[in-house]
Amino acid sequence: MLSSVTDLLHYIDENQLTSEFGGTLDYCHSDWIVLRTAIESFAVTVKDIAQMLQGFGSELAETELPDEGKAIEYLLEAHTEKYRKLKNAIRSVSKEGRHLLLSLETSGKEDESQWDVKLDWETVQRLLAQLRDMESAFDGFFEKHHLKLHQYLQLLRYEQSFQEMELCLEHLMAQERELSISVDTLVLTEQALKRLDSLELNAQEVMARAQIIILHGHQLSAGHHYAMALIMQRCNELRHYCDTLNASLKTKHTSLLQTHQLLLCLGQAQTWCDDGAYMLANQLVDKFQSKEGAQAALKDIERFLEGAPSMLSSGPDVLAIEYEAVITQQLQAQIGETFEKHAAVQQMIQNRQASLRKLADKHVRPVQLVAPRPENPPRAKSPLFSPKHGDGLKFTFDISLPGKRASRKSPNPRKIEVIHDFQENRSCVSYSLEGEDSPDLLKRHVMRELIETERIYVEELLSVLLGYRAEMDNAALSGLLPPILRSKRDILFGNMPEIYNFHSRVFLQDLEGCLENPEGVGACFLQRKESFQMYECYCQNKPRSEALWRQFSDCAFFQECQKKLEHKLGLDSYLLKPVQRLTKYQLLLKELLKYSSDCEGTSELQGALTAMLDLLKSVNDSMHQIAITGYEGEICELGRVLMQGSFSVWISHKKGPTRMKELTRFKPMQRHLFLYERALLFCKRREEHGEGCDKTPSYSFKNCLKMTAVGITENVKGDVKKFEIWYSGREEVYVVQAPAVEVKMAWLNELRRILTNQQKLLRDEAYQHGQMVGHMQLSPPLSESKQQRASVSSGDTESGRSSPDPQPYSPKHQHNRRSWPGAPHSVDICEGLEEWPGGQDAFQPSDMEEEVLVTLSPGRYRALADCLQNGPESITIKCGDVIQLQCEDNRGHWLVKNVSQRQEGFIAAASLQLIIAERSRGHHTRLGDPGTPKARKLSSP
Repeated sequence: MLSSVTDLLHYIDENQLTSEFGGTLDYCHSDWIVLRTAIESFAVTVKDIAQMLQGFGSELAETELPDEGKAIEYLLEAHTEKYRKLKNAIRSVSKEGRHLLLSLETSGKEDESQWDVKLDWETVQRLLAQLRDMESAFDGFFEKHHLKLHQYLQLLRYEQSFQEMELCLEHLMAQERELSISVDTLVLTEQALKRLDSLELNAQEVMARAQIIILHGHQLSAGHHYAMALIMQRCNELRHYCDTLNASLKTKHTSLLQTHQLLLCLGQAQTWCDDGAYMLANQLVDKFQSKEGAQAALKDIERFLEGAPSMLSSGPDVLAIEYEAVITQQLQAQIGETFEKHAAVQQMIQNRQASLRKLADKHVRPVQLVAPRPENPPRAKSPLFSPKHGDGLKFTFDISLPGKRASRKSPNPRKIEVIHDFQENRSCVSYSLEGEDSPDLLKRHVMRELIETERIYVEELLSVLLGYRAEMDNAALSGLLPPILRSKRDILFGNMPEIYNFHSRVFLQDLEGCLENPEGVGACFLQRKESFQMYECYCQNKPRSEALWRQFSDCAFFQECQKKLEHKLGLDSYLLKPVQRLTKYQLLLKELLKYSSDCEGTSELQGALTAMLDLLKSVNDSMHQIAITGYEGEICELGRVLMQGSFSVWISHKKGPTRMKELTRFKPMQRHLFLYERALLFCKRREEHGEGCDKTPSYSFKNCLKMTAVGITENVKGDVKKFEIWYSGREEVYVVQAPAVEVKMAWLNELRRILTNQQKLLRDEAYQHGQMVGHMQLSPPLSESKQQRASVSSGDTESGRSSPDPQPYSPKHQHNRRSWPGAPHSVDICEGLEEWPGGQDAFQPSDMEEEVLVTLSPGRYRALADCLQNGPESITIKCGDVIQLQCEDNRGHWLVKNVSQRQEGFIAAASLQLIIAERSRGHHTRLGDPGTPKARKLSSP
């Protein structure tokens, strides 16, 4: 044990003891704690940095590469941002370590004997070295990863460019394959050359872009891209596409040029032969009877022979060898015909030369021949007709009309026949007409025109949608576009996008499939018949579109778009294209039908033509319908518009206060009628006049007749163009005068069809349901002078009846009736109307005949006529039977009990009128005479 601090110095050096123990060591425990804490914190931070770097490296290694360029760009940005944050953290920790190392170095210099300070300095130095190694490895790893992602993005974009270019080149190659070089006329050859030139121009532009893609691929490969093999493969594929397309186009261009040259030579040869025939025919015989005349004629022939085409001297075999690559069976036939014609002309020329040489050597007695009259200029080139040419040489030539050089493109070329008489050494010509082209060839021409115009139509629609409609979303042009116009582009363009999608994706492909089979095009139209209804929506929107265009036609936006598209016409002309295309279809179908008589598919073509004509009529009717104003209900509830047209109309109210202007109306009202499936609308046509007004007429609504309460009288005495429409039991009568008898018959047929369908519907309901739907209270019987009138009649016969069963009107049961209310009850006005002047133009009700019916009410009656059973719920009634009327249902059928036969069933009200009513025989009551109906009623309930 030590007794004092001094004793401690005997055992420990004073340099190792602090001042508290008598030593000289400068030591502060609190400073040591701070320093030690900083070293340990630095070591933990370095460890955390290492874990963060390891985690980020694992994340980069496990990241799945997306297939979209934008996703890759976003991934690159995210990884780069994380890399920057980690780099900042590493720099911050390194700075902290260097500061700590500097502190330790300062302490060590002050007292080199402190060995623990040296240990701490070595520890911090080692941690800083580890941090630098981690940073260096991390930088290298991320650089490789970043390069990989960047190259992947380059590869993805290059692959996308390659696929787009591959599609373009395949499309061009398909067009090149479709381009046929098997042509046999000069016109078709020139057309094929024009199409080939256009295709070559387009191909050069596409191949130039392909070369840029190939060059870009080589640049990527030179940059040591990791997918170098794939990129070079794509470059080789594009180069192969371009070489193949270029070679095919050059081959076809060479072939077409050779064909064109051959056809030109053949045409020149045939023209030379025709001119030779004319020359021989027009040499006047009386002029070369002299020596001088014969010599002059020989010189003319020699000059003509000097101008012979060079190909005629080579022969058909040499020509076949020269153009072996392009000669087809048709061209070979043309070559044969040309040289046959040449041989015939050569023979005639040689015979003429032999005759002329004899005349030039010695004088011979002239022979009087029939020659054309020189004094008749219009027939100066008319051929001579030889009275005897049976033994002569005859050949037919294509020529133009005398005095006028016609084109060889004429579908009906005129022929002359040159007949040489060997006995008298003279020639004559005669005309004949060559038959028209075959129907199959004409059908193919029409089919090609249909497909070609369809392609142009689709391209024009696409140019409008991309060049105008899509440009409304272009931010660069937003300053030129009024804001209100952007929100109304659906009004301006209508449903044009829907029309474009249908034609580009469906209908054009259908038509192209019928190129070699024109008879099948009718089935295409019938199959897509419902799709064409979209044009009705487009045409209905057209007035609104035109009004919007007139308001903004001077907008700078439209002018800029038109300038970019290089269109000569404005947008309004292109907005009219769908309407024009719709009318074009029926014209082309008529042409196809004209050349397809008694062929397969003719019925489908006729059906397609009918469908397109019906569509045009429907579109026209709907265009008028949207101009109706003043109708308070929903027009769509009236059903489809069936017909529309303007008529002269007289109106008479059988009941209700008579208006003076109706009594004094001598001239008819001009009304525009719209016939719907469920109603007939009367409107007045109005047109605005003056500058700046819309020229489209409008129709002010006047009256609506529900078809369930309408009847017709087909003939009105005095005018074959008039017919009668009456409403609600003749409470309102309209005499309608059509502009023509054909219009009247068309309307009557449609009205009769609607009314017949209503009767059939009532019969079907009675047959299916067979039970009384509800009981109704009948209105009190009217007096004999106010009995219900007949529903339908014809002027001279009862065969014209076309109306549902008549229903008495009772306001109390309006909702249970199948009829519609007419005018209020009032006195009859017919007697006053009979005194109207005006001849046939005035409404004279006395000219029309009708039947007057009895009002039915419950009770017992004596049957005055037979009625056969009609349906499972009906009964048979014989003349003399006692029947009891019990109640009427909402279909207009009465529950009837045959007391005599002990049967019960339903009978229509119209049949009961025939069974129980006594009508006067031998004359017809006038429309204003007191009624004469009698019903033998036995009792009332």
